[in-house]
Order: sequence, then C-alpha cells, then structure tokens
Amino acid sequence: MEEKKQQSELNNESSKELEKNKKEILYIIIITSIFVFFSLGPFLVIYFLASGNIAAASKPIIYLYPTNEMKVSVKLGLPDKLSCTYPNYSSSWEVMAKPNGDLQDLKSGRNLYSLYWEGINNLSKEINEGFCIKGEDSSKFLEEKLEILGLSDREANEFIIYWLPRLEEHKYNLISFETMEEINDNMPLEITPKPDSIIRVMMRFKGVDSHIDLSEQKLQTPQRTGFVVVEWGGTELK
Repeated sequence: MEEKKQQSELNNESSKELEKNKKEILYIIIITSIFVFFSLGPFLVIYFLASGNIAAASKPIIYLYPTNEMKVSVKLGLPDKLSCTYPNYSSSWEVMAKPNGDLQDLKSGRNLYSLYWEGINNLSKEINEGFCIKGEDSSKFLEEKLEILGLSDREANEFIIYWLPRLEEHKYNLISFETMEEINDNMPLEITPKPDSIIRVMMRFKGVDSHIDLSEQKLQTPQRTGFVVVEWGGTELK
C-alpha cells in the first residue's frame, strides 16, 4: 500500500511539473508572438498588401521653386502610409527654399535639392489605358512624355536615370501616368505658403513579354508659373 501511495504521489508531482512546463512554453510562445508581430508586423502587412492591389510608390521626390527665398512647410496627408523619408519626416518638413530650388532643412541645417518619400500606393493591377513601349525605346518615350507633363530638363533627367534601368529590363512595358485625382487621393500634399503651380508626375508600369494594344492615354501640360512645386515618382506593378 505504501508503495502504491508513493507511486501516486510521484505521478501527481509529474503531472504538476508537466502542467507547469506547458504553461511556461505557452508563455514563451505568446511573448515571442507579440515580439514578432510588433517587430515585423508593418513589413508583413506591406508584403501581403503588395500581393493584392497595393504596391510601393518608389522615390517620389519634391522640388520647391518659390519666387523669392522663403520658409516653406510641406505636409504629407497620409503619414501612416510612409515607409521611408529623407530628411526624416515627423509632422512636416520645414525648409528654407530659394528660387533656384536649393533647400535648407531648418531642423538639421543640411542643404538639399529635394524632399524624398516612399510609401504604399493604392493602385489597380491593370493598365487598360496608356502606352506599350519596347524596353529599348524607354528613354526616348520618357523624354517626350515628361516634357509634355511639365518636367524641366533636369527633373526629367533625374527621373529617367532612376527608372530607365528597370524599364530596360523588360522586352515591353505597359506604362501609364496617374491622374492628379489619383495622386492626391493616394498622398495628399499640403504646402504653406500655397504654390501657384503644382506638378505631380507618377508613372506606373508593368513589364510584359509581347506588345499589347492599349487605348492611348491623353496627357495634358500643366501651368508652370509663380511659386512652382514639382513631384515625380513611380510604381512597378508585378
């Protein structure tokens, strides 16, 4: 009887120890899951969203050309969508801007020529209106279209040298330019003092293996007078 009693006590102790170990393991799993979620959650969200109708808007940069040297405040309307900025963006960028486009970040004192951001972009995966261009013809195409869309030679040059390698990777590209309404919906831009002219050029493209017939997109040339703000960027659709 005594032996059975001792065995029963041993079994109870083992059960208690096993239950304790289970609780410790569960606690570790919960803590680890919380850590992983808060560390990687935003990146995982962006990854899974990108597999649907959301992609990353790459290298939008903003130029400011006031008529006189002045302090300018630039606010991005949906900061939660930002993934990278330079200079670091908090609630706004505060800069001293000159008519030639030179900027000074009032927070750091650094001299700049543009403001940079990247973020997620709500876009349809389909391009039904635009242009189907051979990869090897991309530079000529961009020179022509960016002039129509109001970019200066310098701005177009920077646009082309950034996007040309990606476009030339593909045999053909479907290319379209977002409307001002689409751009403003995706990332509202608030600038004080208010500019006389705002030019926002956002290209989206998708590489394809053969020519596809598209309805040609009609592009309009914006006004470029007074205090001018220019922004360009793009998105590659996969």
